[in-house]
Amino acid sequence: MPRIHSEAARLIGQRIRRARQDLGISLENLGELAEVNWTSVGKIERGVSSPTTETLIRIATALEVDAGDFLHGITADAYNARHHQLTAREFIEARTHAGRRGL
Repeated sequence: MPRIHSEAARLIGQRIRRARQDLGISLENLGELAEVNWTSVGKIERGVSSPTTETLIRIATALEVDAGDFLHGITADAYNARHHQLTAREFIEARTHAGRRGL
């Protein structure tokens, strides 16, 4: 069985599958409506593939859902390991603080 791309991909796929099943349409139907290959939709639903922005919007439009609903609450931590945990604000504050110390 293929490996999950990331926790974020798994969550997005789960949300897409739920929306599709709530409407009672098949993967093939969703693929046709979204103009995305249905096998790609299947990979996205299983979390094996992470959708591009365009694909996510095409799928959301076909399902009559806001694409943001599929992303709600997902952060960078849901993707593979990050090298640092700083936000832009934290980075700027650290740089400003280091500048005051003459570094």
